[in-house]
Amino acid sequence: MISSLKFLLFVMTTLSLLLELALSKHSGTTKHYKFDIKMRSVTRLCQTKNIVTVNGQFPGPTITAREGDRVIVKVVNHVQYNVSIHWHGVRQLRSGWADGPAYITQCPIQTGQSYVYNFTITGQRGTLFWHAHISWLRVTLYGPLVILPRRGVPYPFPQPYKEIPIVFGEWWKADTETIVNQALQTGGAPNISEAYTVNGLPGPLYNCSAKDTFKLKVKPGKTYLLRLINAALNNELFFSIANHTLTVVEADAVYVKPFKTDVVLITPGQTTNVLLKTKNHHPNATYLMAARPYATGPASFDNSTTAGILEYHTPSNKIMKINKLPLLKPQLPVFNDTTFATRFSKKLRSLANSKFPAKVPQKVDRRFLFTVGLGLNPCSNPNKTCQGPNNTMLAATVNNVSFLMPNKAMLQAHYFNQSRGVYTTDFPTNPPFKFNYTGNPPNNTFITSGTKVVALPFNTSVELVMQDTSIIGAESHPLHLHGFNFFVLGQGFGNFNPNNDPVKFNLVDPAERNTVGVPSGGWVAIRFLADNPGVWFMHCHLEVHTSWGLRMAWIVMDGKHRNQKLPPPPSDLPKC
Repeated sequence: MISSLKFLLFVMTTLSLLLELALSKHSGTTKHYKFDIKMRSVTRLCQTKNIVTVNGQFPGPTITAREGDRVIVKVVNHVQYNVSIHWHGVRQLRSGWADGPAYITQCPIQTGQSYVYNFTITGQRGTLFWHAHISWLRVTLYGPLVILPRRGVPYPFPQPYKEIPIVFGEWWKADTETIVNQALQTGGAPNISEAYTVNGLPGPLYNCSAKDTFKLKVKPGKTYLLRLINAALNNELFFSIANHTLTVVEADAVYVKPFKTDVVLITPGQTTNVLLKTKNHHPNATYLMAARPYATGPASFDNSTTAGILEYHTPSNKIMKINKLPLLKPQLPVFNDTTFATRFSKKLRSLANSKFPAKVPQKVDRRFLFTVGLGLNPCSNPNKTCQGPNNTMLAATVNNVSFLMPNKAMLQAHYFNQSRGVYTTDFPTNPPFKFNYTGNPPNNTFITSGTKVVALPFNTSVELVMQDTSIIGAESHPLHLHGFNFFVLGQGFGNFNPNNDPVKFNLVDPAERNTVGVPSGGWVAIRFLADNPGVWFMHCHLEVHTSWGLRMAWIVMDGKHRNQKLPPPPSDLPKC
C-alpha cells in the first residue's frame, strides 16, 4: 500500500513538473552561443597589450534575442583568471543560477572549466549588455545584449532605418588586475585610466589614436536607433553628436516618454536608446560623436574625451574628399555639471499606457534607508604603511557596512540551507547612527565589515531610499540591482526628509530602471516588488567602489506555489 502511494506521489509530481514546464515553456526560439574566454594582443594608443576577450573579439560579440526567447551560452575559460559572466539587466525570473556575479550566485568558472548559462527573456525588450562579474575583468569582457520585440510587434516610436550599438569603455595601458590588487593592498586609490573608448576605439582626440576611431556612416534623411551602453569601469559619461539632436526613447530596456536632448548622461551599468534623425541634405562637414566624464567626487579621474565620427555617405557625383571636410565638435557640459545631470534624469518617465503600464507598487511592506559612500579602515598592511588619508585604507559602505565577499557561492548556501559561515541576515535596515549625512562628516569615519544580507518574504513590496554621504566627499553613485527592475520615485539634495519628501513622489509614471545614480550630496527613492526568489546583488557600478565594499545582497525567499520557488541548481554549476 505504501509503495503504491509512493508511486502515485511520484507520478503526480512528475505530471505536475511536466505541466509546469508546458505552461512556462518559452514562447520564442532558443538562441545558442559559445563564449571562449581567451587572451588576445590588442594595440591601442601605440601600445600592444594582452587582454582577456570573448572569442578574440573586443568588444565582445553581440547577443541578439527576442522577448520570449531562451538564451543558452556556453562559457569556456581558457585564461589564468577565474571568470563569471553577468547578463546585466536581465530579470532572471527563477533562473538566478544564470545571473553571474562571482560568489553571489555562482562560484567562478576556473581555468579549463566551462558553465552553461541558460535563461529566458521574459517581459523585456530593448538594450542591455553582458560583462564579466569578478574583480576588474569587465574592463575588456563586455558586449551588447539586444532584445528585439516579439515578431510582428512594432516599436512605440518610428521604425529606424538602421540600429547601431554604441558601447563606451575605459582603457588602461597597464594590467588592470595588477592595478586593483595593488590598490586593495595599499588602501589607496587605483591608477586612473588613460582613455575612454567608443566600440573599443579611443578616437582622434588622443595621441597616437587617429586610426583607432569608430566611424558611423549615415545617409541623409534617415532615422537611426543608437543603442548606447556605458561599460566603462569607473566613470559616468556625457555624450553628444555635433549639430544633431537626439530623441531618448528607452532607458535600461524600458520604453520612456520620448524627449529631445543635445546631450545624454549615462552612468556605468546604464543603457539608453536614442533616435538620431540625419539631416535631409548632404552636409559639407563631418561630425564628432564625443563622450567625456561627469565626475563629482574628490578623487582624481580620467578627464579625457573619447570620440567617434559621424560621416554622411558621399554621393558618387561629389568629388570632394571626406577627409577635407571640416570636423565639427559638440558642446559637452563641464565635468561636474550636477544641474544638467539632475535635469536630465528627471526627464525620464515611463510610457505608463495600456500596452506598457508602469506597475508601481502602491502599497509598501518594508521601508529601508541606506547610506552609500566612502569611509576608512585602519591600516592592515604588514608594513603598517597605507596610502589612504592619515595612513588609513579607503573603504566604501552601505549603512556603514563594507561587504566582504564570501569564498562560497551565497545562492548555493541559501538553497541548501547552509548559510552558517557564509553570510548573516542582520544587514542594518537603517543607518546604525544618524548624522548630517551631507554636512560636516563625523569624527569617527571607521566602518564595519561583514557578509550581511537582507532577507525578504516572497512578494514583499520594498521602498528604498539611498542617501549619499560626505564622509570622504559627496559623490554620485550609480547603484545597480540584480534580478529586478525598480521605479525611481523621486530624488533630491541634502538629507532625505521622511515627512516632506514622500508627498512629492511620482507614483504615476516614474522611470523604471535597473541602475540609478544616487545624486552627489543627495538621495534617490525607489520601489520594487520582491517577486523573484534567489540571492540578488546590489552594488555601486563604479568598479573601484564595489572593490572597496559598496555592495550588499537581498535574499528573496521562495513563495508557496511551485512557480514561486527557485529550481535546483544545474549539474554543471562551478565549484569553489
